[in-house]
Amino acid sequence: MSKPFLGVGVGFPINLDTKGDFQIAEYEESVRQSIVIILGTAKGERAMRPDFGCSIYDLVFEPNSPATAGKVSQAIQEALLFFEPRIDVIDVRVQSPIPEQMLVNIDYQV
Repeated sequence: MSKPFLGVGVGFPINLDTKGDFQIAEYEESVRQSIVIILGTAKGERAMRPDFGCSIYDLVFEPNSPATAGKVSQAIQEALLFFEPRIDVIDVRVQSPIPEQMLVNIDYQV
């Protein structure tokens, strides 16, 4: 089944294929890469788009607590809702396997 509504674009990170052309990301891969770009961009980082990105970087030095995990989950859900209309976020789970780390799992549907 063709999925042109999901889009086609230059892959991220930008690489060249064997012919010297930009590598292309298609359909589900385009969506996945978009999510990585959104969550990997701090608000205010993108020129001319100060609202683009995710506010999780504002939480880097917060204590690793259930309250912070809730803020991380909320920030991710808000960023994806606003900047990635091709998906529905089903669930965002934030876990702390060790005190210095948070592990985030995102379930979404295209």
